[in-house]
Amino acid sequence: YLQSDIHHLPLWVALENGYFKELGVKVKIAGVFKAGPEIMSAFGSNSLDMAYVGEAPSTTAVANNMADVVAIAQVNTEGSALVVKNNISSIMALKEKTIAIPGYSTVQDFLLRRTLVKNGLKIKDINILVIKPPEMISSLMRGDIDGFIAWEPYPSKAVVSNVGKILLTSHKMWPNHPCCVLVSDKKFLKAHKDVVRKVLKAHIKAIDFIYKHPEEAAKIGVKYTGFPKEVVKKAMSNVKYTYKLSVKGEIEYVRFLNRFGYLKLKDINAFINRFLDRSLVKELER
Repeated sequence: YLQSDIHHLPLWVALENGYFKELGVKVKIAGVFKAGPEIMSAFGSNSLDMAYVGEAPSTTAVANNMADVVAIAQVNTEGSALVVKNNISSIMALKEKTIAIPGYSTVQDFLLRRTLVKNGLKIKDINILVIKPPEMISSLMRGDIDGFIAWEPYPSKAVVSNVGKILLTSHKMWPNHPCCVLVSDKKFLKAHKDVVRKVLKAHIKAIDFIYKHPEEAAKIGVKYTGFPKEVVKKAMSNVKYTYKLSVKGEIEYVRFLNRFGYLKLKDINAFINRFLDRSLVKELER
């Protein structure tokens, strides 16, 4: 999973509440990563069986044959925000400013580009830098950048620390956009479908717990992120936890990747059917 990423709260809840153990699954945390592409590289070297990861890097890795995974469930939608210096008050004011993104072809990259175009700006009107989210707040504080777009809880941490302000949440930039997914190595899924099914059950149970017991879930979030409870609760309010895969959102995202040359897919629908596996969710919902 990703370092301090509040989107991955369902995993932490499942671990803390013993859901995997209840279902007879032994889970070993293979690593805590700073960015999604690092997780996909681990899949490429056969170091992982399953992961909580951004839909963007997993989409790119699969499409470019860098990893062979399938998304079996959504983890969340929305949950990112564009943070800027306190003296910046509009999208138009970003012209000639330096904005950090977690990486090219990420959902955050798409959100930023989509918002700029919708507001009449061109990509070349701003300077885009790639900085890993754990380093974004300090970069903004030093004045190296004028803003950043990242997943929670980094935007909330910037606000609570008075380093910057949220100019736009991703809800306003692209309502209900897909963000993180629960993925499985395709060979692992084929060989251990029952294990994957049980992990999915734990995932669904954890999401239910988050909504029914937000205070307890926030405490778990504090433990795994190391961020203050005030930051974690603010961050959670910006995230929609769900296990239902967003096919419509994935299609729009893949079209964006094709348009900007990150991917070269001739048959988008065929790719979607290859990457999104909704069969286990449908099976559990029966």
